[in-house]
Amino acid sequence: MSATNIGSVASLHRYPVKSMMGEELNATRVGTKGFHGDRVFALADVETGKIASAKNPSKWPTLFSFRAAFTEPLNGSDSLPPALITFPDGSTITTEDKDIATRLSFNLGKPVRFLKSAPAAGTLEEYWADIDGLARRDVVTDEAMPAETFFDLGMIHLLTTATLDSYRALYPEGRFEPRRFRPNLVIETPSGVKGFPENDEWNEKILAIGSEVKLKITGPCGRCVMTTLPQGDLPKDVGILKTAAKHNEARVGAYASVLQGGVVRRGDAARIEPA
Repeated sequence: MSATNIGSVASLHRYPVKSMMGEELNATRVGTKGFHGDRVFALADVETGKIASAKNPSKWPTLFSFRAAFTEPLNGSDSLPPALITFPDGSTITTEDKDIATRLSFNLGKPVRFLKSAPAAGTLEEYWADIDGLARRDVVTDEAMPAETFFDLGMIHLLTTATLDSYRALYPEGRFEPRRFRPNLVIETPSGVKGFPENDEWNEKILAIGSEVKLKITGPCGRCVMTTLPQGDLPKDVGILKTAAKHNEARVGAYASVLQGGVVRRGDAARIEPA
């Protein structure tokens, strides 16, 4: 079976510090752990040792008010330049500053450690909102993270414009913008594509991008309360998650693993190949 053209890369996103806002890219290197520089830093709760995550907004209500971006473009090596963290008040600090944990703890109102490498077995806390259709409701659970990473589950999260447009049609009052869902990769699909293709017909298939990169779509991305939180000019909106839960089992986008690395660029053609 031959490859099927399914659109092109609309945008690329990287989040240097877990659960902070990140940066939009024109191009990036892709390796076995996803986008180069993605989620390479994190904060840990000094009291519990768990990774700080906006998945539990009652404990970490302001993480989305912080932004992280690397201080210079990433080259082809595995070494990384410092990232610049911008605080809610506009002040900044780099990830190499010796006072970073103190500054972050003060701004978050809770003692934290700044982590430059992931533990062998990290966990985070996730709040399950009281919404029909979620696997659990109104409870906080401990969720294991993949070994030696700060990812929730998959190394790459992708999302299509077809999925966003489908949700907009179902809930016109909601602002279904990519940044609510923190994808790495947004695929612009042709206008005739409807529904949630990355959850349905693409599942378990190979997504080829440009001339080098090949991803294996490993399953849908179940969404949580993070999608409802305010960020920038986006308001808090529980209707976002309620709509996803009602119409698509709370799924928005899909996870993928990396079969073949390389460089991916905005505008690259995207194709689906049989697994």
